[in-house]
Amino acid sequence: MTATRFGRDATAEQVARTADLVGRVAIVTGASSGIGVETTRALALAGADVVLAVRDVTAGETVARAISPVARGELDVRHLDLSDLESVAAFASGVSGPVDRLIANAGVSNTPDSHLPNGLEVRFATNHLGHFLLAQLLHDRMTHRDARIIVVSSAAHKGNPVRLDDVQWRARDHSWGPAYGESKTANILFAQEATRRWSQDRVVANAVLPGSALTRLQRHHGEELKRAIGFIDEEGRPNPMLKTVAQAAATTVWAATAAELQGRGGLVLEDCDEAPLAGPAVHAWSGFDASVADPETARRLWELSSVLVNDYM
Repeated sequence: MTATRFGRDATAEQVARTADLVGRVAIVTGASSGIGVETTRALALAGADVVLAVRDVTAGETVARAISPVARGELDVRHLDLSDLESVAAFASGVSGPVDRLIANAGVSNTPDSHLPNGLEVRFATNHLGHFLLAQLLHDRMTHRDARIIVVSSAAHKGNPVRLDDVQWRARDHSWGPAYGESKTANILFAQEATRRWSQDRVVANAVLPGSALTRLQRHHGEELKRAIGFIDEEGRPNPMLKTVAQAAATTVWAATAAELQGRGGLVLEDCDEAPLAGPAVHAWSGFDASVADPETARRLWELSSVLVNDYM
């Protein structure tokens, strides 16, 4: 890939100020907090009409009011609960016009519950399956528009291949960390397979590794776990390797706007460039572990996901 003028310390706003999305429509899931807020702000600054797809509509409306003074496009707040496939279908049915950018940003990690009442593992259902169904239902709205799907993954994918025979964690002792990691690998596999299936429709998908930042994603972690992960030291001071939320949103905005990514998909992006392969020379919080992602697994996950959304709708 051609070298970019942005890097690890770039902010979403810096990227947005070089872009023009006037006349384009973007949907951002999880737009009411954290990286989602900064992504929404940047896309609105670049001129896009942005739909804030959120579980908490009141919080989403608060964000929209705060962003409105800098927005060059329209802002629309709509309810979406990715863990509820009926909610996903209802949201998609309310989208009447074209969609140019789908930012699959929302996610959960360490939650109080391991499974939803319907039996689906909560991270797999929310982080992958809900977004999978949303993209399927919006596909016709995106075709022949050079549309881009950007899926926010995580360095937690490393070392966590998707167990296609146990995506609901019923045959294994449940552990939220590996379950989260598998859901983030699923995001990468989705980007690969969506591009393979839909690029002829001028729809491509890329996965983003945003980098580590303190957001509401860690709201159930607790201080002890944050220390164990290395996010904070014994005195509670943030690790210098952590990004700000504005920096963590930069690659998503770059993926949505960069001219050099036109028509290119199936990539894993980090620090406004293609992610380096994980290895001894790459920081543990960075890099793409190619061993967990391959075309055949991506194809099989797609087929399994199609079965699951039919079974659980």
